[in-house]
Amino acid sequence: MYLKTLNLRQFRNYQDQNVEFNAAKTILVGNNAQGKSNLLEAVELLATLRSHRMGRDRDLVQEGEDIAQINATLERQTGVSDLSLTLRRNGRRSVALNGEFIRRQMDFLGVLNAVQFSSLDLDLVRGGPEGRRNWLDTLLIQLEPVYAHILQQYNHVLRQRNAFLKKTQDSAPSNQPRQSLQLSENTHSADSSELAVWDAQLATTGTRVIRRRDRAIQRLAPIASAWHASISGSTEVLQINYVPNVPLEDSHPEEVQQAFLAKIQQRAVAEIHQGTTLVGPHRDEIELTINQTPARQYGSQGQQRTLVLALKLAELQLIEEVVKEPPLLLLDDVLAELDLSRQNQLLDAIQDRFQTLITTTHLGSFDSQWLKSSQILFVKAGEIIRQ
Repeated sequence: MYLKTLNLRQFRNYQDQNVEFNAAKTILVGNNAQGKSNLLEAVELLATLRSHRMGRDRDLVQEGEDIAQINATLERQTGVSDLSLTLRRNGRRSVALNGEFIRRQMDFLGVLNAVQFSSLDLDLVRGGPEGRRNWLDTLLIQLEPVYAHILQQYNHVLRQRNAFLKKTQDSAPSNQPRQSLQLSENTHSADSSELAVWDAQLATTGTRVIRRRDRAIQRLAPIASAWHASISGSTEVLQINYVPNVPLEDSHPEEVQQAFLAKIQQRAVAEIHQGTTLVGPHRDEIELTINQTPARQYGSQGQQRTLVLALKLAELQLIEEVVKEPPLLLLDDVLAELDLSRQNQLLDAIQDRFQTLITTTHLGSFDSQWLKSSQILFVKAGEIIRQ
């Protein structure tokens, strides 16, 4: 898998920039806020239709413009593909493959695969569960592009059900103690049956999300543990556990759905009281433990960074195993966050196996061999200058 060209038009701070990649490793050098990360973000959007920076499309379009375009030429074992993503200020996107408009964006996913590793990823350990869910979902979209559609369906049902619960909460008698509310006391039978419909849809779509997340963690965990042992010199044992909000004793879909509905019944009063959905994969956790201690409470920042590095190397390996080609690796200002030993572990693991785009403020992290075998581009104020 090799990215040959990238063209950015009115995207972030790029007016009209064409880049040709002519080496397995490309180092993008420049001061902060010049556009290095924006270029990597464009590649990530082509791979996953998501940005780890979680910006709205209007933030991706250059100020004063209505649309932005990302175009790329990608070479794979199956041949060369032209990819195009059009972003609009009003949020309506369109994608094209080899010049043909694709109606279902899901069919665009899986053409380009990439793993993004940025300084923001260091919050995977320290941050809240939402960041870990987003990380897992982004990985899953690349392993199974249909997952993007499944997640979209679940989020749609979740929004509708939350709106219904909020409406129910707002229509409750104000003189009635909230904690004693019962569904039957403050909704008409029509409302009860409507909620039952949302319950069923939430359980159906949520079960699909849960089962795929569980399967992905089962595949990723042993690979990440092996990388972690290698980086830490086998002094630490990493465990990754998927902790779904709905009990998952049996991954059979009917069993999971039944457990889902049972938990919804248990939390019915609390949900109406709070006006929001308290059950489902939007409340899942991915537990990261080192030597049986939660990683966020464990050891130094350096040890937490070893863990994130192991996760990223595991992502690369798992995607390569599934798609049968090495994905691109996007390293966004991450070398400065790693000590020399971890930098070397990462750079040694890459070699020329993965096409890699690296952003940095200076070239001091790279030895002469790396610099010789890399394409070096300088980025200044949304313009790229070849050395």
